[in-house]
This record gives sequence, C-alpha cells and structure tokens, in this order.
Amino acid sequence: MSNTPELQSIASQVRRDIVRMVHGASSGHPGGSLGCTDFLVTLYFDTMNTKAPEFHMDGNGEDLFFLSNGHISPVWYSTLARKGFFPVAELATFRKIDTRLQGHPATEEGLPGIRVASGSLGQGLSVALGAAQTKKLNGDNSLIFTLHGDGELQEGQIWEAAMYAAHHKIDNIISTVDYNKQQIDGSTDEVMTLGDLRAKWEAFGWTVLEMDGHNIDAIKSTLAEAKGMTGQGKPIIILMTTDMGKGVDFMEGTHKWHGVAPNDEQLASALTQLEETLGDY
Repeated sequence: MSNTPELQSIASQVRRDIVRMVHGASSGHPGGSLGCTDFLVTLYFDTMNTKAPEFHMDGNGEDLFFLSNGHISPVWYSTLARKGFFPVAELATFRKIDTRLQGHPATEEGLPGIRVASGSLGQGLSVALGAAQTKKLNGDNSLIFTLHGDGELQEGQIWEAAMYAAHHKIDNIISTVDYNKQQIDGSTDEVMTLGDLRAKWEAFGWTVLEMDGHNIDAIKSTLAEAKGMTGQGKPIIILMTTDMGKGVDFMEGTHKWHGVAPNDEQLASALTQLEETLGDY
C-alpha cells in the first residue's frame, strides 16, 4: 500500500516517461496514456495483489490486469517498469526495431507483465472474462481488472461480453472505462454518441460505480469499494472521468493528441510541467 503523495510522485515520473517514450519513437499515443496515469499507478502500487517483480504467465494466486485499449501502451509499460517487472532503461526501446515494447502490447517478445496481445479494440473484456472464470474453476479468489477506452464501447463485442458476464454471474472482475469523451477522430458525441453509459451498463446487469480519474484518493476509495462488492453475483464496472493529455497543458482535453508524438520543442515544454521524481531512464 502506498500513500497518496507517493502515488502522485510516481505518476509524475510515469507521465515524464510517456512523453519521452513517444517523442523518442516519433510515434505512439500520449493523450490517453497521460489521462490514465493516475489510475494505472494507483492500481499497481496500491490496489492489486501482484507478485512483482516476479512474473508468471498463469497468474495463479495474484490479481491480473488486462489493457483492452492497447494503444495506450506507454502508460502501462512505464508503470510495469517502475513497479519492477523489467528494467526502466528498457523504456528507451519503445517502438524500436527488435524491442519487447511494441506499439501495442504483445506476448511473443516475452515482456513481463503482458499476458495477452491487445489493441484490436473490443476484445479485452472477453479475454478477461475467460481469465475470471478460470480463477473460479481453480478456486483462486484473486481478482481480474480491465481498462477500456470509451470509444471502444462502440464495438459490439463489448456488449456481447457484458451480457455473458451478467448471465454467468462473473463477480470477480472489476472493469474500468476511461471516460474522456474523446477518440481518434473527434469527440465520442460526434463520432457515435454513447448515451447514458450508467443506465446501459446497469441494464446489462452490471454494478456501476463512478470516479474522478485524476483524484488519487477517489481512485483508491472507489477501487476499494469495488473490491468490497465482488463475490455478490454481479460484475462491476467503474466509469472513470479523465482528461485526455492530463498533465501537459497543450495536450489536455483534445483528441488531437490521441496518436501524435511531440516534437523537440513540445517535449521540452511538457517536461517543464512534469516533475522528475524517480529519475529519468
């Protein structure tokens, strides 16, 4: 367990890692990564029971996380490295030839912390539900956590999986939606409005919670509340409000930084806004 100032310190460094990684590769997805930093840091450093720095593909006896919106790999890679799954220096290889840090997470390279290739949107919930059912069959009381983009909810497979989870009373999963209302082509309202997400998930048989994705105390308390609701016959989902590009003023709140790398001048500006707390790679 970590206190809030410690988590904020880690999050600042992770945000530095994100902008440096994407700049170094001249490609990647900084917007959503910056927006989900506080959540991923809190999840790994406060909420989840993991065996880090050890990594076992089967994940027996530990909580598992699945990133469905795999394009925000920079925030996940940085969090995993800062947690000790692999050397922090390896972040410098992001999206380079022969790297283990692919643009979208993959398993072929054997990067610790990654259990499934992701980024083909809509599939992560189905995979996670399979893992959750496996936990139950094995008598393993650990939990499954997932993260999804709000634009990803436009994929039909998400709602098939949602029906499946409720029907089978899969109650050892806590899913979170990054509700920043932005996607690569514009706002979700412009591309395909999501409507009343709370009502939709409740209609599909899920317990719904909401939280501010940039208030670490709120993230901690909401995740703790969700954990307390597991085992009651219903899957749980958290609608997490975030700002795309959080922490870098010229990136905040716009879809234009969904998948664009900063140039040298923009990187320098971003780094002046993000405190170096754990040492840059």
